[in-house]
Amino acid sequence: MSDTLHRNTRQRTAIRKVFESVNRPLSAQQVLELAQAEVDGIGIATVYRNLKTLLDEGWLTQVELPGGNLMYECAGKAHHHHFQCESCNRVYELEGCVPTIEKLARPGFKVRRHELVLYGTCATCRRPVQN
Repeated sequence: MSDTLHRNTRQRTAIRKVFESVNRPLSAQQVLELAQAEVDGIGIATVYRNLKTLLDEGWLTQVELPGGNLMYECAGKAHHHHFQCESCNRVYELEGCVPTIEKLARPGFKVRRHELVLYGTCATCRRPVQN
């Protein structure tokens, strides 16, 4: 394995800080926008390269939402699901799981894994605009 996979660059440090501060899944574009506050001149290619490295290291994991962009979140979390705001498109983590979800499968079916995504409006988007 090359040393570049483990080298801690300013860009990688900024990207890690982004994930730790927002604590929710992010798209590459969202990572770019937030990391630019830390590192002037960081570009999308650098973001993608560092996301790949952080995935390879096991620090990040991918979140695939139906019909959506690929997102990323910190790895090692307990089983959870996601909520996507239909207004701002932000994705939030939902703790826990529905304990009887496997019972939705037909008799004789064996569930190996599942994903659940809730859609609606987040608290920020639901707040009335102050004049």
